Amino acid sequence: MRYLTSAILALCCNCALAQPNYHAVVDPQSPIAKNTYRTIGAALEAAPTTAEKPHIIYIRNGRYHEKLTVDKPNITLLGENTDNTVITYDAYAGQKMPGSEETWGTFRSATLSVYAPGFRAEDLTIENSFDFLANDALDPDATEKVRGTQAVALTIAQNSDRAAFRNVRLSGYQDTLYANSGRSYFLDSEVLGNVDFIFGAGTVLFENSDIINRPRARKMGTTGYVTAPSTNIGNPYGLVFLNCRLLKEVGVPADSVPLGRPWHPTTTFADGRYADPDAIGASVFINTYMDDHIARDGWASMGGTSRDGGKRTVFEPEGARFYEYQSRGPGAAVNAKRRQLSDEQAVEYTRDKILGNWLRPFKETSSE
Repeated sequence: MRYLTSAILALCCNCALAQPNYHAVVDPQSPIAKNTYRTIGAALEAAPTTAEKPHIIYIRNGRYHEKLTVDKPNITLLGENTDNTVITYDAYAGQKMPGSEETWGTFRSATLSVYAPGFRAEDLTIENSFDFLANDALDPDATEKVRGTQAVALTIAQNSDRAAFRNVRLSGYQDTLYANSGRSYFLDSEVLGNVDFIFGAGTVLFENSDIINRPRARKMGTTGYVTAPSTNIGNPYGLVFLNCRLLKEVGVPADSVPLGRPWHPTTTFADGRYADPDAIGASVFINTYMDDHIARDGWASMGGTSRDGGKRTVFEPEGARFYEYQSRGPGAAVNAKRRQLSDEQAVEYTRDKILGNWLRPFKETSSE
């Protein structure tokens, strides 16, 4: 099913590419001309602020060291190919922002931040290149050791909704993908990281995609967590993996990676600031291959700020919406810790039910 779905969509894509009509082209080697730009940031700045149809920016191969924000609707970034069209930046949570004593923090560290509806990306890599492993290898008491190692590649937040990605690689270590708003769809893509590297309150469907755990620089019993959802209890879907593969890079030990842990973000309420009790995270894996790095117990607990400001509250995975259905591979297991969907529950996890019927064909040419 994984390859059948991809083949059908690829056939549709090749037809659409026969006569491309891009609104802008990014090419660092090209002379500046009408609708041609040296940087992605310049192409985004020139894009319309209220486009009702897709505004397509074609990006030639290259490494683009840019920190980008998309706050205009219906922007499409179309790369030349996934391996060689790379958007990269190296900000991390503990790093001071240029010209300021304030640090980026986790959420502002992203290489690419999407804050508008209708965004699409295809055939490119989005990378946070902060050297997590070099820092991880330092002695805990080393004066040069960074304490805020969260380094986001892609943020989907605030006003974002109906974001779609195909043949996209998200590369980072801790907190690679922060999906905190609206609905997002990843098809035939890769997400690489180690600690909580897919997290947030948004609704995200990963289909026919590879989720790849990366190693730590020192020996550890638990080397990371695939997901850390903070899904609001009013949202029936959170992070859903359909026909995916959970793989690992060399150096990731067996039985060292839980599928997820429940994140209750510290939130300000009328009676204080504490872990959000309504963030009942949802992570569901359906028909997913799991290599042997996945922990036999499946899931893990996570701490959160207590109401009285004292000892941290521990949220157990049983209090979250963590489920599997027909997992397979050396990391798959059925036991009391790894709750399974019934056949009747599993049929509720279809693309249209999770996302709604808004997806349009990929590799769409200009409609103008």
